[in-house]
Amino acid sequence: MEAAHLSASRPRILIADDHAIFTDALRTYLKKMFTVIGVVADGRAMLQEAIKLRPDVIVADVAMPLLNGLDAARRIREQVPDVRFVFLTMLDDANLAAAALELERVAFVLKCSGAKELLKAIEEIMNGRSYVTPKLRPEDWVVAKTRVHQFSKELTRRQCDFVQLFAEGRPMKEIAAILNLSEKTVEFHKHHIMKAFGLKSNAALVLFAVKRGLITVDPQPSFVGRQP
Repeated sequence: MEAAHLSASRPRILIADDHAIFTDALRTYLKKMFTVIGVVADGRAMLQEAIKLRPDVIVADVAMPLLNGLDAARRIREQVPDVRFVFLTMLDDANLAAAALELERVAFVLKCSGAKELLKAIEEIMNGRSYVTPKLRPEDWVVAKTRVHQFSKELTRRQCDFVQLFAEGRPMKEIAAILNLSEKTVEFHKHHIMKAFGLKSNAALVLFAVKRGLITVDPQPSFVGRQP
Protein backbone atom coordinates (compact mmCIF):
# COMPACT_ATOMS: atom_id res chain seq x y z
CA MET A 1 0.00 0.00 0.00
CA GLU A 2 1.38 3.37 -1.03
CA ALA A 3 1.43 6.37 1.27
CA ALA A 4 -0.68 8.30 -1.25
CA HIS A 5 -3.58 5.99 -0.46
CA LEU A 6 -3.63 7.24 3.12
CA SER A 7 -3.69 10.97 2.64
CA ALA A 8 -2.86 13.65 0.09
CA SER A 9 0.02 14.64 2.38
CA ARG A 10 2.11 12.53 4.66
CA PRO A 11 0.34 12.08 8.02
CA ARG A 12 2.37 13.24 11.01
CA ILE A 13 2.89 10.41 13.51
CA LEU A 14 3.94 10.37 17.15
CA ILE A 15 5.17 7.01 18.52
CA ALA A 16 4.67 6.16 22.21
CA ASP A 17 6.23 2.94 23.53
CA ASP A 18 8.71 2.15 26.30
CA HIS A 19 10.58 -0.61 24.42
CA ALA A 20 13.50 1.27 22.84
CA ILE A 21 14.60 -1.39 20.35
CA PHE A 22 11.03 -1.86 19.14
CA THR A 23 10.43 1.88 18.71
CA ASP A 24 13.68 2.28 16.76
CA ALA A 25 12.53 -0.40 14.32
CA LEU A 26 9.00 1.00 14.15
CA ARG A 27 10.22 4.54 13.50
CA THR A 28 12.54 3.35 10.71
CA TYR A 29 9.69 1.47 9.07
CA LEU A 30 7.06 4.22 9.36
CA LYS A 31 9.43 6.95 8.10
CA LYS A 32 9.25 5.36 4.65
CA MET A 33 5.62 6.43 4.30
CA PHE A 34 4.85 8.97 7.03
CA THR A 35 6.41 11.91 8.86
CA VAL A 36 7.45 10.68 12.31
CA ILE A 37 7.52 13.79 14.49
CA GLY A 38 8.57 12.23 17.77
CA VAL A 39 9.05 9.19 19.99
CA VAL A 40 8.18 9.08 23.70
CA ALA A 41 8.56 6.34 26.30
CA ASP A 42 5.77 6.94 28.83
CA GLY A 43 2.16 8.05 28.96
CA ARG A 44 2.77 11.45 30.52
CA ALA A 45 5.35 12.33 27.87
CA MET A 46 2.83 11.15 25.25
CA LEU A 47 0.26 13.58 26.69
CA GLN A 48 2.69 16.51 26.77
CA GLU A 49 4.10 15.94 23.28
CA ALA A 50 0.69 15.37 21.71
CA ILE A 51 -0.58 18.71 23.02
CA LYS A 52 2.60 20.46 21.86
CA LEU A 53 3.06 18.77 18.46
CA ARG A 54 -0.58 17.99 17.53
CA PRO A 55 0.12 14.89 15.42
CA ASP A 56 -2.40 13.38 13.00
CA VAL A 57 -1.86 9.89 14.42
CA ILE A 58 -0.41 8.52 17.64
CA VAL A 59 0.85 4.93 17.53
CA ALA A 60 0.88 3.94 21.19
CA ASP A 61 1.35 0.94 23.41
CA VAL A 62 -1.40 0.35 25.97
CA ALA A 63 1.01 -0.63 28.74
CA MET A 64 3.32 2.28 29.50
CA PRO A 65 4.85 3.62 32.72
CA LEU A 66 3.57 6.69 34.60
CA LEU A 67 0.27 6.77 32.66
CA ASN A 68 -1.17 3.95 30.55
CA GLY A 69 -1.89 4.53 26.87
CA LEU A 70 -5.69 4.50 27.12
CA ASP A 71 -5.86 7.09 29.89
CA ALA A 72 -3.29 9.25 28.11
CA ALA A 73 -5.38 9.04 24.91
CA ARG A 74 -8.56 10.09 26.71
CA ARG A 75 -6.83 13.18 28.10
CA ILE A 76 -5.25 14.03 24.75
CA ARG A 77 -8.64 13.91 23.01
CA GLU A 78 -9.92 16.61 25.36
CA GLN A 79 -7.32 19.04 23.99
CA VAL A 80 -6.53 17.61 20.54
CA PRO A 81 -9.93 16.29 19.41
CA ASP A 82 -8.91 15.45 15.82
CA VAL A 83 -6.00 13.16 16.69
CA ARG A 84 -6.36 9.48 15.77
CA PHE A 85 -4.88 6.56 17.70
CA VAL A 86 -3.42 3.19 16.83
CA PHE A 87 -3.00 1.08 19.96
CA LEU A 88 -0.21 -1.35 19.11
CA THR A 89 0.06 -3.91 21.90
CA MET A 90 1.06 -7.43 22.90
CA LEU A 91 -2.16 -7.71 24.92
CA ASP A 92 -4.75 -9.93 23.26
CA ASP A 93 -7.50 -8.55 25.50
CA ALA A 94 -11.09 -7.92 24.39
CA ASN A 95 -11.73 -5.59 27.35
CA LEU A 96 -8.87 -3.32 26.30
CA ALA A 97 -10.04 -3.34 22.68
CA ALA A 98 -13.55 -2.41 23.82
CA ALA A 99 -12.21 0.42 25.98
CA ALA A 100 -10.14 1.70 23.06
CA LEU A 101 -13.17 1.71 20.74
CA GLU A 102 -14.96 4.09 23.09
CA LEU A 103 -12.58 6.80 21.84
CA GLU A 104 -13.69 6.38 18.18
CA ARG A 105 -11.39 6.79 15.16
CA VAL A 106 -8.97 4.34 16.77
CA ALA A 107 -7.31 1.08 15.84
CA PHE A 108 -6.39 -1.84 18.08
CA VAL A 109 -3.59 -3.96 16.59
CA LEU A 110 -1.41 -6.68 18.09
CA LYS A 111 2.35 -6.39 17.80
CA CYS A 112 2.45 -9.91 16.39
CA SER A 113 0.18 -8.86 13.50
CA GLY A 114 2.92 -7.58 11.23
CA ALA A 115 3.51 -4.42 9.21
CA LYS A 116 0.79 -4.92 6.59
CA GLU A 117 -1.98 -4.84 9.19
CA LEU A 118 -0.50 -1.77 10.87
CA LEU A 119 -0.65 0.11 7.56
CA LYS A 120 -4.25 -1.00 7.05
CA ALA A 121 -5.14 0.24 10.54
CA ILE A 122 -3.60 3.65 9.85
CA GLU A 123 -5.47 3.88 6.54
CA GLU A 124 -8.77 3.07 8.27
CA ILE A 125 -8.45 5.69 10.97
CA MET A 126 -7.25 8.33 8.51
CA ASN A 127 -10.51 7.70 6.67
CA GLY A 128 -12.50 8.29 9.86
CA ARG A 129 -13.18 4.64 10.73
CA SER A 130 -12.12 2.43 13.63
CA TYR A 131 -10.29 -0.87 13.22
CA VAL A 132 -9.88 -3.94 15.43
CA THR A 133 -7.47 -6.71 14.56
CA PRO A 134 -9.25 -9.82 13.23
CA LYS A 135 -7.11 -11.81 15.67
CA LEU A 136 -9.70 -10.74 18.27
CA ARG A 137 -13.05 -12.39 17.56
CA PRO A 138 -15.78 -9.75 17.02
CA GLU A 139 -18.09 -11.41 19.54
CA ASP A 140 -15.38 -11.07 22.20
CA TRP A 141 -14.88 -7.32 22.00
CA VAL A 142 -18.52 -6.48 21.25
CA VAL A 143 -19.61 -8.26 24.44
CA ALA A 144 -16.73 -6.70 26.34
CA LYS A 145 -17.80 -3.23 25.20
CA THR A 146 -20.97 -3.49 27.30
CA ARG A 147 -18.79 -3.64 30.43
CA VAL A 148 -16.58 -0.66 29.62
CA HIS A 149 -18.63 2.07 31.30
CA GLN A 150 -18.85 0.25 34.62
CA PHE A 151 -15.18 -0.70 34.33
CA SER A 152 -14.08 2.91 33.81
CA LYS A 153 -16.34 4.53 36.44
CA GLU A 154 -15.05 2.56 39.42
CA LEU A 155 -12.10 4.92 39.77
CA THR A 156 -11.82 8.66 39.29
CA ARG A 157 -9.11 9.96 36.98
CA ARG A 158 -7.04 11.06 39.97
CA GLN A 159 -7.44 7.66 41.62
CA CYS A 160 -6.30 5.97 38.40
CA ASP A 161 -3.11 8.04 38.50
CA PHE A 162 -2.39 7.04 42.08
CA VAL A 163 -3.19 3.35 41.57
CA GLN A 164 -0.98 3.03 38.50
CA LEU A 165 1.98 4.74 40.14
CA PHE A 166 1.57 2.78 43.39
CA ALA A 167 1.26 -0.50 41.49
CA GLU A 168 4.42 0.27 39.51
CA GLY A 169 6.21 0.25 42.86
CA ARG A 170 7.27 3.88 42.74
CA PRO A 171 8.26 5.44 46.10
CA MET A 172 6.09 8.09 47.75
CA LYS A 173 8.63 10.81 47.03
CA GLU A 174 8.65 10.08 43.30
CA ILE A 175 4.85 9.89 43.09
CA ALA A 176 4.59 13.20 44.94
CA ALA A 177 6.97 14.82 42.44
CA ILE A 178 5.12 13.40 39.41
CA LEU A 179 1.71 14.56 40.66
CA ASN A 180 3.00 17.79 42.24
CA LEU A 181 1.72 16.88 45.70
CA SER A 182 3.19 16.47 49.16
CA GLU A 183 4.23 13.02 50.33
CA LYS A 184 1.63 13.21 53.11
CA THR A 185 -1.10 13.81 50.54
CA VAL A 186 0.10 10.86 48.49
CA GLU A 187 0.13 8.64 51.57
CA PHE A 188 -3.41 9.78 52.43
CA HIS A 189 -4.68 8.92 48.94
CA LYS A 190 -3.10 5.48 49.05
CA HIS A 191 -4.73 4.75 52.39
CA HIS A 192 -8.10 6.04 51.16
CA ILE A 193 -8.02 3.98 47.94
CA MET A 194 -7.00 0.77 49.70
CA LYS A 195 -9.71 1.24 52.30
CA ALA A 196 -12.39 2.14 49.73
CA PHE A 197 -11.71 -0.93 47.59
CA GLY A 198 -10.92 -3.37 50.39
CA LEU A 199 -7.25 -3.82 49.47
CA LYS A 200 -5.25 -5.34 52.33
CA SER A 201 -1.73 -5.32 50.89
CA ASN A 202 0.49 -3.89 48.17
CA ALA A 203 0.13 -7.19 46.29
CA ALA A 204 -3.65 -6.74 46.31
CA LEU A 205 -3.20 -3.21 44.99
CA VAL A 206 -1.07 -4.48 42.11
CA LEU A 207 -3.66 -7.13 41.22
CA PHE A 208 -6.39 -4.47 41.42
CA ALA A 209 -4.43 -2.32 38.92
CA VAL A 210 -3.87 -5.25 36.56
CA LYS A 211 -7.56 -6.19 36.54
CA ARG A 212 -8.48 -2.62 35.58
CA GLY A 213 -5.91 -2.36 32.83
CA LEU A 214 -3.87 0.32 34.59
CA ILE A 215 -0.75 -1.81 34.47
CA THR A 216 -0.15 -4.95 32.47
CA VAL A 217 2.22 -7.85 32.10
CA ASP A 218 3.60 -6.85 28.71
CA PRO A 219 6.21 -9.21 27.18
CA GLN A 220 9.06 -7.81 25.13
CA PRO A 221 7.78 -7.35 21.56
CA SER A 222 9.26 -8.72 18.38
CA PHE A 223 10.88 -6.44 15.83
CA VAL A 224 8.69 -4.70 13.33
CA GLY A 225 10.49 -6.31 10.48
CA ARG A 226 7.94 -8.21 8.49
CA GLN A 227 7.08 -6.53 5.25
CA PRO A 228 3.60 -6.33 3.72
